[in-house]
Amino acid sequence: MFNSIPPITKNIIIINVIIFIVANLIFQDKFTAYLAAFYPFSPFFKSWQIITHMFMHGSFMHILFNMFTLFSFGPVLEQNLGQKRYLILYFLSGLGAFFLFNLWNFIEVQQISGELQQLGFDINGYLSGASVHFSGTSDSVIQQKGLVENLNGIMGTPMVGASGAIFGVVAAFATLYPDAKIGIMFIPIPMKVKYVLPVIILGSIWLGVSGNSGGIAHLAHVGGALVGFILAMIWKKHLYRLN
Repeated sequence: MFNSIPPITKNIIIINVIIFIVANLIFQDKFTAYLAAFYPFSPFFKSWQIITHMFMHGSFMHILFNMFTLFSFGPVLEQNLGQKRYLILYFLSGLGAFFLFNLWNFIEVQQISGELQQLGFDINGYLSGASVHFSGTSDSVIQQKGLVENLNGIMGTPMVGASGAIFGVVAAFATLYPDAKIGIMFIPIPMKVKYVLPVIILGSIWLGVSGNSGGIAHLAHVGGALVGFILAMIWKKHLYRLN
């Protein structure tokens, strides 16, 4: 069965599995600081993380779900769009995921920084590497500590996974083949993908902006899906002329 998977999809799955084994089972997450994607203004950020984060996964279930989804939707798109456009779809969706997720991070950082400045905290000095210094009333210090903790969470929490790229693949599939039916966990009746995907995207937007992320980069999923939808709409008119 694996030999029947078209080459791009197959190689993406192989690379993801190899990196997962090396990063999580052999080196036990020591690669995370180098290959996962940190907030672009974080001291931990490296330029190559924009690409390498797409091949990092935090758990076995994480990579299993992502690779199964790619296996389910990728081959059809690779065969009908052609390898070049399929690669463009995959990686641009991953970049779109990174951009939208960190755009929201930027908005949150600006809001936190403004609140800290109002409380008299030297946010510019802190972001430049100066040691933390709290001042003011006890209530003010408690507020500052909480805000700094939130800021550190954004700066120090990496983004990993191929989910953004794969959401782009799924969105492109839904755009090109809206009446295709798919099975969903816990729902016994197959449903048309054009009805399923919007619900998932709306749920991801709500979870992403409400703070109920549960450690999942929901807005990255939205960014990937948006790029996948746009590319599919561009290519849809010429689908039957693609190789």
